[in-house]
Formats: sequence, structure tokens, C-alpha cells
Amino acid sequence: MNFMRTVKGSMLDGFYPAGWNMDKIDSCCSNSPESIDERQPFWNEKFVPFSCSDVGELDVKMGHEIAVQIRKSKDQGRKIAFILPVGPMGMYKWAVYFLKEWQVDCKHVYGFNMDEWSDEEGRTLPSDNRGSFQYAMEQAFYGPLGEYTVPEDQRHFATADMLPTYAERIAALKAEGAELVTVFGIGRMMHIAFWEPHFGGEFSNDADWSQATHRIAAQLHPLTIEQNAITSFKSRTTLVPCRANTIGPGLFLQSDYIIGGCDGALGRGMQWQGLSLWTTLRHGPDRWLPSTFMPTLPGKLFFLNELAGPLEADVN
Repeated sequence: MNFMRTVKGSMLDGFYPAGWNMDKIDSCCSNSPESIDERQPFWNEKFVPFSCSDVGELDVKMGHEIAVQIRKSKDQGRKIAFILPVGPMGMYKWAVYFLKEWQVDCKHVYGFNMDEWSDEEGRTLPSDNRGSFQYAMEQAFYGPLGEYTVPEDQRHFATADMLPTYAERIAALKAEGAELVTVFGIGRMMHIAFWEPHFGGEFSNDADWSQATHRIAAQLHPLTIEQNAITSFKSRTTLVPCRANTIGPGLFLQSDYIIGGCDGALGRGMQWQGLSLWTTLRHGPDRWLPSTFMPTLPGKLFFLNELAGPLEADVN
């Protein structure tokens, strides 16, 4: 007895995206934990997953990787563009630490926040609202960098006015020799940024889907709302907006390098991200599962070892 055998006629019948093959997703999650880093045919030859024993290790390694990319581009005398998330967040304090220790400033860095909560018109929270992603970035990264920080006019946030200009701005930077680095987490619904899986139904093929650069006032899946209620709003679903402005695959698939992090463990053996991690690493690219495209790009994906499972019943 399982989900696939009992879903028909239930309240979850039709709840998940139409393009999801639950049997295939389940198969992705049925491997032994020790095999999670076995290379797959669809992975980029320079894509590498890294297991971390705890959140502290993951935060340090992600932060170090961000700082290394900033220092390397500085040493090479070129600009660098980052697509940045709010979640995970723990790596930013370590990126700040390393950059300050190395005395590397960020005058050559251009930051593009990947998403922001919005209403149905794409209006976003004020920048001083504690729930806004701009506020989070200023507090976690730009502010603590102090004299080494990214210039204010090189920080971009996903407002209704600014987000549509990302593609042109990033293209101009790349034309000048800048590399694009996407830092990301993987959503419960396998989204990247807030590019949700159900958007896949609006496109006839993956090629068309991959050209979409952004969306204003994107409708979020209910499980995305619940994920954020748990991870960012202390369980209080009523505080979570139901829409967001977000980048799309037309931007994150342009990445020259990626730095990913999966830290979705809750304690006492509970977690929410193991299925998302395994599906990302095993399924193969599919527009109904946006995160499955990330292993096709060069870079690193850091994950908590406990997310590898085994993903089996464990009544808690």
C-alpha cells in the first residue's frame, strides 16, 4: 500500500503536477544512500555532489565556494554576476568571513536576487520588511561585508520593474567577459527559485520552456507555501504570500557555474528534502521537475548526508 495505489479518487488526485511520474520519482528515491553520488549519464562532467555531515559543514563549504568564485574573478580582472537565493542562507556569513579575511572587495560583483514575494500585480514587500528577500540579503550578505561590499547600484532585486531587465543586464555582463554563477536551493516541489513545476504544462517542449527568463506574480504550488511556512515563517502559513516574482530557466540555465545547497533536515530524524535531492540527481532533465536540469551544469551541490536516507518509513 502506497501513494500510487491509493491516490485515485482521493483529495490528492490531481493535486500534484500533471507531468509527474510518481513511479519514476519513487524509483529515484529507492537507491542506497551510499550510491547517491554515482555519476549519471546526464550530469555535466564538471558537476559534483558533496555530502556534508551537518549544517555547519554545509554552510562553511558553500560560503567558501562563493568566496572562491569572487576572489578568482577578482584575480583574473573580470566582473562576475551572481544569481542569489534567500534559502539556504547560512553560507552568506561564511562568504563574508572569507572575503574579509582575504581582504577581497566586491566592487566587481553584480548580484541578482532570484525571487521575491509578491501580490497578484507583482508588487513586492517593502525593502525594510523582515519577510522580504531584499531585507534578508542586506542583513546577511551586503551589510556585513562592510567596506568590501557590492556597490548598491550593482545589487538587483526581483521587483516588477527590475526583474524584467535581468536578462538584458546579465547578457551585457557576459558580453564583457563576466561569468554567471547561480547559487540555489532545491524546493520541495523541485523548483529552482520560484520557477514551479506546474509551469511545465504551459509549454509544448523543454526547449521552449528553457527560454523563459522570468515571471511576475507567479502562482506558487500549495506545497511550496507549506515548505516556506515551515522553513521561514515558524509554521505560520497565514503569513506566507501565495505569489512571487521569479527568474526562469532562461536565466539559470545560462550559468557558467552553480553552487547548490540542500539542508532540509528538521531534527529527530525528520526531513523534507530527501525526495527532492534524489529526484534531482537521478531523474534526468524534465521541465516538470526544474531542479533536474541543475546537474547538467558545471558546479557543486552540497547536501546533508542524512538526506540520502534511506528514505524509508520511520514513525517519529
